[in-house]
Amino acid sequence: MLNLFRRVGERYLADVNQLVDTCLTVKDELEPVPRDELMQRVKQGLVTVIDMRPVEEFAAGHVPGAINVPPADLEKHLQALDPSQEVVAYCRGAHCILSFDAVQKLRMQGIKASRMEDGFPEWKSAG
Repeated sequence: MLNLFRRVGERYLADVNQLVDTCLTVKDELEPVPRDELMQRVKQGLVTVIDMRPVEEFAAGHVPGAINVPPADLEKHLQALDPSQEVVAYCRGAHCILSFDAVQKLRMQGIKASRMEDGFPEWKSAG
């Protein structure tokens, strides 16, 4: 079954790349934060990492030091965020819209925000 999905994905890869460029890349004017660089920033206390996935997914595993902020709860968490510290959001993958939307909302509130280059699945498989 996975091979079938992969073949379909490969067949439509150019279309998917065009959609990503059109819909997602334009949403993030700043470069996303690579995994390795994110962990260096976390260890130095330079960033707050937020996991935008639902509570159940967060409970099943998350980036070390991340706090769970499902999209519906983002407004409630704004007051708790340190305005002098960058916030890095992530979710289900590089093309997951949850982190893009969170970064956009945070920036509208004057908070320096970026998204992690990948999502949790890529993080976990990278070890």
